[in-house]
Amino acid sequence: PVASACRSVLCALSFAENRVRVLVRVASAVSECIVCSASRPETISHPSIAGRMADACEDMPKADTIALRNKHIGKSCQLFYRADPLKIVRGQGQYMYDELGARYLDCINNVAHVGHCHPKVVEAGRRQLATLSTNNRFLHDELVLCARTLAEKLPGRLSVCYFVNSGSEANDLALRLARQHTGRHEVITLDHAYHGHVSAVMDISPYKFNQPGGDPKPDFVHVAPCPDVYRGKYRDCDYPPGTDLGELYAGEVQRLLERSPTGVAAFIAESLQSCGGQIIPPPNYFRRVYEAVRAAGGATIADEVQVGFGRIGTHYWAFEPHQIIPDIVTIAKPMGNGHPVGAVVTTPEIAESFASTGVCYFNTYGGNPVSCAIANAVMRVIDEERLQENALLVGRYLLDQCRSLAAEYELVGDVRGTGLFVGIELVSDRLRRVPATAAAKAVVERMKTVHRILVSSDGPDDNVVKLKPPMVFTRENADEFLVGFRECLAHLQASEKHQQQQQQQSQSQQQPASPAMKTATVRVNHPLAPGGLTLIKSA
Repeated sequence: PVASACRSVLCALSFAENRVRVLVRVASAVSECIVCSASRPETISHPSIAGRMADACEDMPKADTIALRNKHIGKSCQLFYRADPLKIVRGQGQYMYDELGARYLDCINNVAHVGHCHPKVVEAGRRQLATLSTNNRFLHDELVLCARTLAEKLPGRLSVCYFVNSGSEANDLALRLARQHTGRHEVITLDHAYHGHVSAVMDISPYKFNQPGGDPKPDFVHVAPCPDVYRGKYRDCDYPPGTDLGELYAGEVQRLLERSPTGVAAFIAESLQSCGGQIIPPPNYFRRVYEAVRAAGGATIADEVQVGFGRIGTHYWAFEPHQIIPDIVTIAKPMGNGHPVGAVVTTPEIAESFASTGVCYFNTYGGNPVSCAIANAVMRVIDEERLQENALLVGRYLLDQCRSLAAEYELVGDVRGTGLFVGIELVSDRLRRVPATAAAKAVVERMKTVHRILVSSDGPDDNVVKLKPPMVFTRENADEFLVGFRECLAHLQASEKHQQQQQQQSQSQQQPASPAMKTATVRVNHPLAPGGLTLIKSA
């Protein structure tokens, strides 16, 4: 019945209070079925059609899905919400839906950078997949157009691209470029850093190798303190206001450079450390570090895999506010909006050093036409829909409101972030900054079960509530998060107060009653009290 209403139809399901709406756009000028890009599509309520479409995607009961996963997927491939995992069957914009139709606000999945199933991105991939998918040893326009756009958006001489499939591959290749260019092997990384899951980048990821069962740190890797001014080696509360903490943290890198036995090939860091707890480095930190690394003959690598493409609001790339230009930049996750695509961008000089070996670099799927078409669509959507500006405005509002919660709830120790990159650190004691790990886990779980809002926790103590929502996240979505988060804080505060009262009652019941005290009144003379003093003497 719906299909007959138009020549071109896309149905995007939206579940709300057991009602299903099928969004339909009539595109009379096109004869083929395309993805809807209308901002205000006509809404038709048709539960039966929506139900059949949902069934076509996910026929298996959740219990069967879990059983098959437990049987055939390795245990080290862990799920979110392991006690009661979600079965997500579709996504739209900033929302995800489970197999029962429940809608969840996605504040956790920064893979869907411009929104789940963005129609323009879906259509770009569909068209190219229906036309050609091959490797990058043949000429095709999507590859060179993607490279040109990246070069235009990056500053300085960052203009030569290598395409890969993931952030792990990008950082692995970045290390190869730096080592070939400098003729060295050693690397400086930051504590709590995460740069990927292939062997070469696991070696430079303390977030991984410091875990129980992780491989020991290689000798060629040097770990500098994470520039965390709230919980790190140099805390803002331990120094007078105005102290240059960036210089103190940069001094740690300088000392590692001086102690390096063979010279450092590269300093690698996320422009804003995510897994380390949504860290905002102090002013001048990266500028001083880059100066020191280059003076020592090393290359600088900015890992933008989680924070690039406008997420921070003020700039397109998260390294830009630090007034630095890296030698190598790695990008991935948001670039493909859920499709595996990434890139390494460097200078002509470093690219020439890499080519001078005579060894061909080839990546079977890196830079294939479909991946590049999708990446091009993502970058167009960011610009056309002004999503960087949206991140700035919504993020500023969200951060201001989260900071106001700190005045109401002692549990909120620190709120930090920029744009739609936000961290809320929970503590059980503000003065001593004691991590409230259990409280953070409780917030994550309650936000899911009670409010249907998906967040995560991270940081070295797993006490930082993280928000990295899709860039289409609105002010109304921010309010939705704030209502849920406030309720969680109030619930935890009330629960703690109730537990304290119970403990006090239990202690008072266990203490023996004090015997009645006998007293006697005695009147004595005193030179400062002519009328005498009346004393009460206990017996």
